[in-house]
Order: sequence, then structure tokens, then C-alpha cells
Amino acid sequence: MKVKLGMLFVFTGMLAGCSNFTSAEENYEILYTHNTVEKEQEVNSSEDQYTIALVSKVDNISYFNAVEDGAREAAEDLDIELIFRGPATADSEGQVEIIEELITQEVDLIAVSANDPAELSAVLLEAQAQGIEVISWDSDVSPGSRSFFINMVDSETLGRHLMDTLAWNVDESGDFAVMIGTLEAPNINKWLYWMEYQQKIFYPDLNLVEVAVTDDDPQKAYKSAQELIENHEDLIGIVGASSVGPPAAAQAVAEAGKSGDISVVGLSTPDLMNSYLKEGAAQMVTLWSPKKLGYLTVSLSKQLLEGNKPYDGQEIERVGRIKWNGDTVIMGDPIDFTDENVDYYDF
Repeated sequence: MKVKLGMLFVFTGMLAGCSNFTSAEENYEILYTHNTVEKEQEVNSSEDQYTIALVSKVDNISYFNAVEDGAREAAEDLDIELIFRGPATADSEGQVEIIEELITQEVDLIAVSANDPAELSAVLLEAQAQGIEVISWDSDVSPGSRSFFINMVDSETLGRHLMDTLAWNVDESGDFAVMIGTLEAPNINKWLYWMEYQQKIFYPDLNLVEVAVTDDDPQKAYKSAQELIENHEDLIGIVGASSVGPPAAAQAVAEAGKSGDISVVGLSTPDLMNSYLKEGAAQMVTLWSPKKLGYLTVSLSKQLLEGNKPYDGQEIERVGRIKWNGDTVIMGDPIDFTDENVDYYDF
């Protein structure tokens, strides 16, 4: 595939200057115009672009839609041909089918958020054998089947923090449940490990009664939340460890008339949780900017295709300064959303 080596960065801004007061009768000779340069740039930009494919865990949920928005902004800024796809349900079989199709399309790079890293290894190794670069984002794959992993936040920091947010809202004691996407997703497993670790060390009076699997399906999450409330009469808190969990839990809590009696915290977008936070059906949600994650993934993908890996302290346009640890990028720190600040965010 023919690849354009040069790149043009366009920065938009407001230029303020002094006004020129000239007579309309004055004549000017045009010595130079930039139109010719623009024409040359248009010709150069017609060369083949890199084609980068992002594969999400599942199609058409709010979180991954926001990631796609950020990825498409980066693709436009960096002159990338972007493919963004996810399976209809959060399973590895659908992801394997998508990746096989991308291999036949001879894309330049595949970036995947894994539902099950073990199930994706073979097809990702096949992609690499075909000369396609592979990275992971959001949820890692097996290290041998990718160049590096783009993580949103440090897993230990996030897992411990999620348990802290629950403890702050339930006086550090009582029965609680956790709602996760899938048991196979490595990011969720790491968060769950550190949540339980934090609970055992610092909150011994909290008692985990159930971990409910939602498959990142909003309807299944809602039904799971209802069952948690019905099956555990002393339940005082629910932690949603995937974006569909907290809104489903908050809806079920509100409908059961238990707002304030059962605290809802976890990972979700401020747009999904705005009304629940304001109504008191949820107390706090935590996340990073999924749009930034999409932008960062495309930016670092193009950088890799140009022969450069990330480095610690690297400043990424529209994202900020990243951390680099061995083979993992850390985008930044998590953000907490409450009824007081949720209106300041739009994603």
C-alpha cells in the first residue's frame, strides 16, 4: 500500500491585529498568492492514506460511540482513513469475524478492545504475519499479539478508587454487589481484583454478595440490577464496572423506591448519568474522556506506522501528556462526576 510520509498539521486560532486604514482609491499589485501552494498541497494529499481500524467490544453503546467520535476527529486532523467496527454483542466470535475481514481489506493497523484476549490471539497473529500492525486499547490482548496497549488509567488506581467511592457513600459497611461486562475482559478483571483488595484491607465491614455479568447489554444490566435488589434485601450499594451498569442500577433503584437507601457508583458517562445523579438515584460515577481515548488511539496508531513508539511524558495534541510503562500507555487520571459537576461535561 502506498503511504504518504509527510503530514500537515493545521492549527485553528484567532489572530488579533491592528486595523489598516487605506483609501479605496489606492491600487495594489498582487505579488504573491497562496492559492498555488494550496493546489500543490491538494495534489500531495491525494496520495494513499494510512487505513486504521478500531475494533470495539460491542457496537452502538454510548461509551464506544464517544470513542468513535474522538477517533474520527483524529482521523480528520491527521488525514487517516478510519474504520470503526464492533460486534452486535460483546463476544470474541464477532470480533474475530471483523478482524478476519479487516485482514482481507489489507488495512495498515488494527487496534482492538478485547472481549477475550485468548480467543483473539490467533487471528491477531495472523494479521501481524500479513504485515498489519496490531495494538490494543481499552481492554488488552495477549502481549505477544500486539505492539503495545493504550490504557485509559492505571488499573490499580481505578480499582481502588471505585471501592473508595462506594465506601464514602455507605459509611464503609454493609452488603454490596458489583456489575461487570464480561468475566473474560482483562481490564475488568484487573479492576475487580483491586476493588476486592481495597475492600479487604481498608473496608472489612463491607461484604461483597454477588458479581453480576451483564455482557455490556443495557437490558440485561437492568434485569440484573432488579434481581440484585430483589435477592439481597440488605443491599446498600451497587458498583457498575462497565458503562451500562450504573444507569441500569440507578433506574432499578429509583423504580424500587430505594434512592438513597442503595448507593450507586461505578464507571459510566456523565451524559448517561446526569439525571440519575441529580435525582439521587446514583451518588457518583467515574470515568475518563472516551473521546480523548479515541483521539489518542488514532494518533499513536499513525505514529507507530511512521516508525515511532510512544514515550513517557509525550504531549499528544488534544489529549495531554501521557505515561509510558514498558509496553503500556496510560492516558491519564479518572474523573469523578456528581450532581454538582456533571453539567460541566458532555460525553
